[in-house]
Amino acid sequence: MRFAAYEHHHRRRVAVVEGDGTLLPLPGVASLTDLLRESGGLPGLLTAGAAALDVPPGPHVSQVRLLPPLQPASVRDFVTFEEHVEGVRRSVSGAVGVPEQWYAAPTFYFTNPHAIYGPHDDIPVPPGSSVLDYELEVAAVIGREGRDLTPGQAREHIVGYTVFNDWSARDLQSAEMNVGLGPCKGKDTATTLGPYLVTADELEPYRDAGGFLRLALTAEVNGETVGTDLLSNMSWTFEELVVYASRGTRVLPGDVLGSGTCGNGGCLAELWGLRGERTPPPLKPGDTVTLTVEGIGSVSNTVVPGADPVPLPAGRRRPRERP
Repeated sequence: MRFAAYEHHHRRRVAVVEGDGTLLPLPGVASLTDLLRESGGLPGLLTAGAAALDVPPGPHVSQVRLLPPLQPASVRDFVTFEEHVEGVRRSVSGAVGVPEQWYAAPTFYFTNPHAIYGPHDDIPVPPGSSVLDYELEVAAVIGREGRDLTPGQAREHIVGYTVFNDWSARDLQSAEMNVGLGPCKGKDTATTLGPYLVTADELEPYRDAGGFLRLALTAEVNGETVGTDLLSNMSWTFEELVVYASRGTRVLPGDVLGSGTCGNGGCLAELWGLRGERTPPPLKPGDTVTLTVEGIGSVSNTVVPGADPVPLPAGRRRPRERP
């Protein structure tokens, strides 16, 4: 099944999406995140979705404002594509290749669950940035609580998938990572999710012998294709990402786990590293980025001007007095 969250006549609803785009509203459900918590996993979600098949059809997706399919409890963004790592390292620091430590575990960072945008929302330029980039990813959504999971158990905890655009202010990111803590404001302004939550069973036909989902990925800027890849080029499966995310802690319904950015133009920074110049140029107001994932759908967002940064003083060099 495909689930959408939408706004229509100032009312927010959750619906099953028919193949022709007709929305079948779930009775009494206004939040897919809440439904995930209540349903207890994929079987419960499918049962809840089946209830919509007996109610009168709602509007078509073209008649509503599609919202992010869910408001995540947390967002972990992994980095699982070698080709992306190679290109971005060359772009940011001039380094060549992939660090050996990268192969030891599927590294991730936490990004902002309070800055989630829908599949067609405008995206503001982060304050103080002039080097905005998109990042083409797929996200797995957790449907059941779990801790210290095995790969076999982890598959039962993935309820579905959605398209994920990790908008990145490359100038802010590059500067702040010199401190050694990882991305902060460079990733803090916007993440796009959508257009739907596609349940895990829908994508099983795309699974290859190694457990990877062989889905075609395409990135377009202003209608021009700038990147194509396969999701199966990940170096870890989504189940393995869940295993690592749950190590020593809990994953909860509504948690989102990003695949990391794909290669071959999955972001502009990778292309800049390979070409030695900023071609295509950084995104600017008026640019529209469309990301498409086979079996899931497309998100298409237009960049708009953002707020000016509120000035802050430089850090004080303190005398380091002691009590």
